[in-house]
Amino acid sequence: MANDNLKKLKEQVALLPLSPGVYQFLNRDGVIIYVGKAKSLRKRVSSYFIENRDHAPKVRVMVRHIAEIRHIVVNTEADALLLENNLIKTLQPRYNILLKDDKTYPWIVIRNEPFPRVQSTRRLVRDGSRYFGPYASVMMQKNMLELIKGLYPMRTCSLNLSSEAIARGKYSVCLDYHLGNCKGPCVGKQTEEEYRQNTERIAAMLGGDLRSTKQWLEESMKTAAAEMNFELANRYKMRLQLLENYTSKSVIVSSSLLNLDVFSILKDVDAVYCNFVRIVRGAVVNTFTVQFSLGAEEDDQTILSRAILQISDRLAGPLSREVIVPFLPEERLFPETSFTVPKRGDKLKLLEFSQKGCRVYRLERLKNLEIKDPMRHTDRLLESMRRELHMEELPRHIECFDNSNLQGTHPVASCVVFRDGKPSRKEYRHFNIKTVVGPDDFASMREIVGRRYRRLLDEGAELPQLIVVDGGKGQLSSAYSVLKELGIENRVKIVGLAKRIEEIFFPGDPDPYYLDRTGEPLKVIMHLRDEAHRFGITFHRQKRSAAFIHSELEAVPGLGPKSIAKLMNHFKSISGICRASQEEVAKVVGASKAMALKQHFEKGTQ
Repeated sequence: MANDNLKKLKEQVALLPLSPGVYQFLNRDGVIIYVGKAKSLRKRVSSYFIENRDHAPKVRVMVRHIAEIRHIVVNTEADALLLENNLIKTLQPRYNILLKDDKTYPWIVIRNEPFPRVQSTRRLVRDGSRYFGPYASVMMQKNMLELIKGLYPMRTCSLNLSSEAIARGKYSVCLDYHLGNCKGPCVGKQTEEEYRQNTERIAAMLGGDLRSTKQWLEESMKTAAAEMNFELANRYKMRLQLLENYTSKSVIVSSSLLNLDVFSILKDVDAVYCNFVRIVRGAVVNTFTVQFSLGAEEDDQTILSRAILQISDRLAGPLSREVIVPFLPEERLFPETSFTVPKRGDKLKLLEFSQKGCRVYRLERLKNLEIKDPMRHTDRLLESMRRELHMEELPRHIECFDNSNLQGTHPVASCVVFRDGKPSRKEYRHFNIKTVVGPDDFASMREIVGRRYRRLLDEGAELPQLIVVDGGKGQLSSAYSVLKELGIENRVKIVGLAKRIEEIFFPGDPDPYYLDRTGEPLKVIMHLRDEAHRFGITFHRQKRSAAFIHSELEAVPGLGPKSIAKLMNHFKSISGICRASQEEVAKVVGASKAMALKQHFEKGTQ
């Protein structure tokens, strides 16, 4: 049945035109599951049905659900881009990149009405009102509303203040008027022109420009002082101080940059995080991060383009004329905008500021997921490692090897085991190097890897999905040659970890692979390396300590291995023997040996 469906789909693809257009994939229920654009419909759609290991797992799953293909031919590729975007917004297909956050962000709205009110809202309605935001938190929004309330007496009532109603004397002043929070426009005590000027200054403030408000307050204060109205002048002075206090808390990122928008993205296993920052006159006036479900689109340029489109729909106004991005999106979607990929200077710092916002947001989400759904968190972590290390299966069982010796003395090795990304300490193993003489890390690695996996094979035990060798290409080559001798090189993935922790080596590849410094796979690899190093060093110290004790006691005349073993079992250490009285030692090894020990230690203190 599946083969018949695939044959039918390939027949449909063969009939598609080579023209630009938009294609839609439908499932068996007739639901559109994906919308895409193409410069050539036939070439683009046919690529989904060609076996390709580079296809993401989500693409392969999507292809299995396709039951029907539809297409729309357009004149140009730019038309295809715009049509695709409109269809995605309308249809919300499952396998397209979609905004995942279901929360609504707070806005500040200046209502489209006589004597407009300034209010908080979570609904953006295209009714002619002016919206500012969205704000990343309610606290940011409340701080701005408190500032506006302290600077400008504005009405809060819901009365219809038409000029006819005011002229008829229909209303009377309320408590806000007596408290000084409103100037009484409902009874004609404040003109519509004065109120409009205040509204325009508030709109400028909400847009990030505080200059008009500051200038008005300074002029009003000077005028009141010149007229000897010192009480009014003091009120203006207090408002000016309120504005300056707010300005001092603003994040000033650059005195040389004016108005900019910044976008950055961070891809995870099953999600994309996009941060937006708006800069007005060098200060951050808005910033927030949103999460998108990762669709079948794997191309970073497409993902960034979709993220910018969906976030710009949330903004009350258009994008700034210049937008800073980590790489260029599909610019034809934004004909009025100039995109900049910074290499240095203040603009690069702005981009790094935005990228940090993505990382912080992701970390918060992952911590929350780990608490609420630990199994899902583990699966997501292991999937991330699988993709990062190019593995076929999830690395639920990982083993890491490390050598430890001091100038070739007492060579030992350690093997640590991780299960589901966490240490399984009961499975840790120590190794004494038996066949290698001198400091030969390559030969030592070959010995311990061989001993470990020969034993697992002989016992029929489970092999790990991933082996990590702490060392560069040499140690990796030695370990891999053993796996080949055992015939398990295709059953187990093995990598070498260079001294620079972000460098990973694969067998047969001379060039290192660099792990993402901010990704979780690197953290797990670092944890593995640190555990293997700690476990090996601890064992090595124990060996050195035991060797020192035995060599010290062997220098005592008359003490043989059995007597040394008796002393160590009873007193535990050299210091324990030294603290014991001669009579206590004599009870363990006899009087003559106790005397010899006493003379030996007294000689050592002279």
